[in-house]
Amino acid sequence: SLVMSNMNSARERARDTQRKSDLRSIQTALRLYYNDKGRYPCHDSLYRMRACGTEATCATITPCSWGSRWSVGTVVYMNILPSGPLPDEVYQYTYIDDDSYTLSACLENASDSSGKDVAATVCASTKQYEVKP
Repeated sequence: SLVMSNMNSARERARDTQRKSDLRSIQTALRLYYNDKGRYPCHDSLYRMRACGTEATCATITPCSWGSRWSVGTVVYMNILPSGPLPDEVYQYTYIDDDSYTLSACLENASDSSGKDVAATVCASTKQYEVKP
């Protein structure tokens, strides 16, 4: 049982490493979007970026789906917008204003020092990793 516990813990840490890498990659693409548009994208009620498809207003532009291509017109920001290492896992993007956002993911390893403490209703482990501009 000790070996199984250690293997599960190692898998959790590996998935957390993937989440952090995904968020940093999305952060880079968000900066490219900002450089092109002069603002960060809005978000919808499911905390997806409203930044896919053709140019439109914040209220009408198509939300980007996690796990699909992120492009606006002919500009591709990411071939695949990562969706998380577990099935049905998605990241959370929150538009603050034209110059600011938060992008976050729940971590599995509750002792990860790079995660911030959050309520168990937000993340089961009570740890969340977050990036900002």
